[in-house]
Formats: sequence, structure tokens, C-alpha cells
Amino acid sequence: MPDGTEAPPWSWDLRGSSAPALVQVRRWASRTLTEVDDVHLGDVLMVVTELVTNAYDHGQGPLEVRMDYRRTPCLVHIEVDDSCPDHPVVAAPGHTTPGGRGMLIVEKLAVGWGVRDRPGTGGKTVWADVACDGPEAQPDAQT
Repeated sequence: MPDGTEAPPWSWDLRGSSAPALVQVRRWASRTLTEVDDVHLGDVLMVVTELVTNAYDHGQGPLEVRMDYRRTPCLVHIEVDDSCPDHPVVAAPGHTTPGGRGMLIVEKLAVGWGVRDRPGTGGKTVWADVACDGPEAQPDAQT
């Protein structure tokens, strides 16, 4: 793939799945994103896990997860569809609350994220962009 071009988007239908599918989602993302270095792949895996988990916990289950990759500048775009119209929020979790950190993690690791309503479905798409370039992407980078 020449610089500046995008790979075709990859998608996985998650209808009817349950939370244990998160392991398969992470494996799928790792196998699919072969051109993303390990430093940034960890961020991508964390973001995709949080978006899919959020759909399980708050969105009546995920319907589909999609990713695409752009080499220059290096960027992974992640989208998760669900059936719930409620938009996720970034909240400051308390010390005694077990959850509530997912979208905070997404906000910290992604260069951008947002929500698109899916007219006629009653659901939404939550998306995030994770950068995968910079000096830390090179194993022999000088600091």
C-alpha cells in the first residue's frame, strides 16, 4: 500500500455476542493491524476494548465494530455501532465506583472521538481516532 492511501475498512458483526467476545475482538484487531507498531497497537486495543465494552454495558450490546488504517499520517479509525440512542459521556469516576473510566481512557488515548446518530435505527455509532506515528513508533528512535 503506497504512503497516504487507506486500507479498506475491516468490520466484524457482533450481534448476539456477549462480553467474552472482547478477547476475540482484541485478537482480530491485532491480526488486522499488522502495520501498526506494538507501542501504538496497545493504545488501539485499549480504545477498541473500551468502545465495545461501553456498547455491552450501556448500548444494549454492540452490533458491529469497524476499523480502518491510514498510513500517512498514521491513524487508526475505530467505530462501534449499538442500538441505544444515549450518547456516552466522559465522567470523573469516584474512588469507590468500580466503573466509569472507559470514555475517560478513550479521551486520553485518542486524538479525537465522537458520536453519530444512526437515523431510522434508534442507535448510534461511537468512533475514535488513534494516532500511530511519531518518534516513539520507531524502535531505534533517539529520545
